Amino acid sequence: MIQKIDHHPALPRFGFHYYADSVHYRESDLQTWLPQLTSLGVAWLTLIAPGDRAIPEVFIRGLLGAGIEPVLHFDLALENPPTRAELALLLETYARWGAHYAVFFDRPNSRSSWSATGWAQDGLVERFLDRFIPSAEAALDSGLVPVFPPLEPGGHYWDTAFLSSALEAILRRKQDRLIEGLVLSAYAWSYGHPLQWGAGGPERWPGARPYYTPPEEQDQRGFHIFDWYLAIARQVVGKTLPIILLQAGVSQDPQKEARFSDLSAHAREVLAGVRLLAGETVEDEANPEAALDPIPQEVLCANYWLLASEPGGRYEAQAWFRAGGDALPAVQVLRQRLSSQAETAKIAEGSASPKEDGGWISHYLLLPMYDWGVSDWHLDVIRPFVKKYHPTIGFSVHEAAYARRVTVIGGEQSFPEQELMKLKANGCQVERITGDGITIATQLAER
Repeated sequence: MIQKIDHHPALPRFGFHYYADSVHYRESDLQTWLPQLTSLGVAWLTLIAPGDRAIPEVFIRGLLGAGIEPVLHFDLALENPPTRAELALLLETYARWGAHYAVFFDRPNSRSSWSATGWAQDGLVERFLDRFIPSAEAALDSGLVPVFPPLEPGGHYWDTAFLSSALEAILRRKQDRLIEGLVLSAYAWSYGHPLQWGAGGPERWPGARPYYTPPEEQDQRGFHIFDWYLAIARQVVGKTLPIILLQAGVSQDPQKEARFSDLSAHAREVLAGVRLLAGETVEDEANPEAALDPIPQEVLCANYWLLASEPGGRYEAQAWFRAGGDALPAVQVLRQRLSSQAETAKIAEGSASPKEDGGWISHYLLLPMYDWGVSDWHLDVIRPFVKKYHPTIGFSVHEAAYARRVTVIGGEQSFPEQELMKLKANGCQVERITGDGITIATQLAER
């Protein structure tokens, strides 16, 4: 009988990569990092899982107890992988502890994942499946969900061609149980492209071809790689497959990228991605009048790179938390987001209603606050409006709830519509003003 898997439809879809090694799984490590993970709203965590021993039970159960789903990535050697029998006990142990997802191997479409002779031989996809299918079957037998490994976007063997051939071969081998239980994965590296790059997949960009993307076209090498992989699954298998995004938030392979080039841009991109994962409408920075494409429900999560690294380690400059307590701007941005959500939830529940004590503000001008501070041009364009109406100026939705009238400067990316709906439900008269500096100034002058 084919096992039906519940892929946690109600679980938030924001995740993280833990360390890039397999040695930080002590109970003290859990106590150190669990508060940081929960403070960011993390619900998924990629763990490097050794093929010869289990991550300690206390670590796995500790994550699950905090509502965080571990994604076990077995980066097994393609040349001499463990047998199905050798993996069975390990996988059964993880399933008994409550884990669900097991990724087997890494980038089989890359030359660096094989020996020179292994890469040169014919039938690369078939030889990979000879290794992957026994591991995937062992996962299914144990009650785990097998995850097809992330491919290198583009890659020496073009990733979309590799995935298509692999799914076709799995069907040809009559692996119905595997197709029914399979989850895909993908590296969501941006390659320096905006978040919207490649959105819509091959249906929107039919001119993109393996190894060649015309100048007027876009391809799968970006955050929206899932649109391309899901389209391949629909074409080959006849249905969409769930997919897990890995190493989001970096522009290329972390082994090649030394550090984040622009921390403010990184924070803005992370915030936009997290909001999309939450189902919110997000403005397109390149076109403020348009919205970014939503992320379909088949995307189970996007796990961002990287929580932490050993001091002086290879990935230290890519870690969100640094030795000595420093953290990337994205950390504060996400914490502020969670704090704002908690405040608006209190307002919606009535526990923070200003009506109770009569503490109404007449008019509140709500401005966006960025990770780098307040925008000077926002302050410039509101000056005539402030002189005319003398509103209370602030940056907090929670404070704005105490106003009879709220004028909001900024679009969906700064203030989601659901937050403004809660203000309206609380009795506030809300008006949103969007656009560039000149447009905002014009609209304010007309008031």
